[in-house]
Amino acid sequence: MGRQRHHVLRPVISPRRILNSLPEVAAELIGCRACPRLVEWREAVAVAKRASFSDQEYWGRPVPGFGDPDPKLFVVGLAPAAHGANRTGRMFTGDRSGDWLFGALHRAGVASQTESRHADDGLTLRDVYVTSAVHCAPPDNKPTTTERDTCGTWLLRELAAAPNHRAILCLGQFGFQALWKALGSAGTVLPRPRPRFGHGAVIDLEDGRRIVLSYHPSQQNTFTGRLTEDMLDAAVGAAISAAGITPTSGGVR
Repeated sequence: MGRQRHHVLRPVISPRRILNSLPEVAAELIGCRACPRLVEWREAVAVAKRASFSDQEYWGRPVPGFGDPDPKLFVVGLAPAAHGANRTGRMFTGDRSGDWLFGALHRAGVASQTESRHADDGLTLRDVYVTSAVHCAPPDNKPTTTERDTCGTWLLRELAAAPNHRAILCLGQFGFQALWKALGSAGTVLPRPRPRFGHGAVIDLEDGRRIVLSYHPSQQNTFTGRLTEDMLDAAVGAAISAAGITPTSGGVR
């Protein structure tokens, strides 16, 4: 038999709707079923569950972005974890990657707490919006490039719905590639060739925005020491400075 192909249905988005608010985009996003492979996987995981979460109801839908509805800084990750955000329904919530990210944001004074356990735990962000390249949990945590490009439509809309953002922190190369494609689709003038991904790298755009690159706070990176707290704090600090956010200590004031 030949190789099975998964056909992707691209979301149809009217140009007049492109400038919706972030809450409006999030509300529309959770109904997306554009990628059959991701729909099948996220829903199967929500039924099977992990034994340690067997008593919890999984979200099992696209996970919307989370944070300040008028952000100065975007944080772009990879995709929801199968038993993390796919369970809790909030980006970077319910797994160790989230503890690393929100811990760094709290130390920088833009997150109200260090941990992100569930969607109703009281966490708030100041001037920051956290999203991802792909909004559905993928098998083996590996979205395809087609799924990335399809979901990039949502990233494009999120960026357009936040005209006051001045900086974007990309967590990992996959998120950087998704962002680059979304910016190109929006008509942003980009440096050519595309700069190489590297932790701590900074890219200035002609429109005044700055992109800051960081390794993703995945367990693969944090357990091996490829990414340390100091490294993540430095990247977060650079992004916050580029966004024009006044840093504080001890969380949101």
